[in-house]
Amino acid sequence: MSLPVFPSSWMGEEHHQLQDSVARYMQERWVPRAAEFRAAGRMPPEAWREAAANGLLCASTPVDYGGGGGDFSHEAVILLEQARANCSGWGGGLHSAIVAPYLLQYGTEEQKQRWLPRMCAGELIAAIAMTEPGTGSDLQAIRTSARLEGEHYTVNGAKTFITNGQNANLIIVVCRTGDAGAKGVSLLVVETEQSPGFRRGRLLDKVGLKSQDTSELFFDDMHVPAANLLGAQEGQGFFQLMAQLPQERLIIAVQGIGAMERALDETIRYAKERKAFGKPIWEFQNTRFKLAEVQAVVLAARALVDACMVAHLKGELDAARAALTKAWVSEQQGKVMDECLQLFGGYGYMMEYPIAELFVDARVQRIYGGTNEIMKELAARSM
Repeated sequence: MSLPVFPSSWMGEEHHQLQDSVARYMQERWVPRAAEFRAAGRMPPEAWREAAANGLLCASTPVDYGGGGGDFSHEAVILLEQARANCSGWGGGLHSAIVAPYLLQYGTEEQKQRWLPRMCAGELIAAIAMTEPGTGSDLQAIRTSARLEGEHYTVNGAKTFITNGQNANLIIVVCRTGDAGAKGVSLLVVETEQSPGFRRGRLLDKVGLKSQDTSELFFDDMHVPAANLLGAQEGQGFFQLMAQLPQERLIIAVQGIGAMERALDETIRYAKERKAFGKPIWEFQNTRFKLAEVQAVVLAARALVDACMVAHLKGELDAARAALTKAWVSEQQGKVMDECLQLFGGYGYMMEYPIAELFVDARVQRIYGGTNEIMKELAARSM
């Protein structure tokens, strides 16, 4: 990159080596296939298995279960490089840094041994199904029901906007096993190939993230073994979700940093090559001033995320700070993409230029993981 950044205190030599390896892999293997992935609306399962063979899956999962044996900082490096490579279609961060931690934190030893090694190998592709057609950020209002009947649960309901939804064959489903409210929510792990009544809906046509398989899911008297309940008893799901959401929101902020750094790098390069009125547009003071302002925002956002990374690795990142960071960084990301695209002129509106894809992909950052309005409310409650 041509953009100078301050070194991140949470990154050591091992992280920089991983960074170089991941960047090289994505440039060689995935960037040349980007158009293919966009046209298909997903990345094929073999891409997941190849990613696993190259150390991109479950970097923070213990080696006893087939993982990389690292921590969240290693996942963050992969997320940063994925964003910089503009490979937004791969849901590896969700698989490795969201679903795997749920299993590690709340699963029984039998559940861990059954699912984690296959996730690390890319044989299982994981998803988590929270959002419903009538319920977004308000997880207490979910309606998908799970009724215990002997040795299995009977599940009925629907989910939407599910990342990895077409590829996933292991899905944590947020469902209602009790009365209304937080205490009636549980998490069930669904093995799609062994769950009669499971059905995939549409591959959703989105504004951005065109190569990401975002999907509807339907459960019609779906049978799930009672042994697939995540946690010691029913009714723990909402509290499990609340404990894990800060990391999910930090993931969104980390992705935003990588995308902003890529956008600024692309724009600096373009401004020095593109000519208008006989000279590179970099020679115009307005261009330099605009990019200096963008750089200040990117550096400030990176410093905030670095501070959150240090806190999170110490176990000190609270839900309010994670929510505020996700909201602020994603809003700055939208502004940065808009400023950068403007400097490309008409070419910025063409999808053949990376800035156009970076622009449309950025919009959802303010929506998923909890809308920014909800994030600000959560942050305000702690003030």
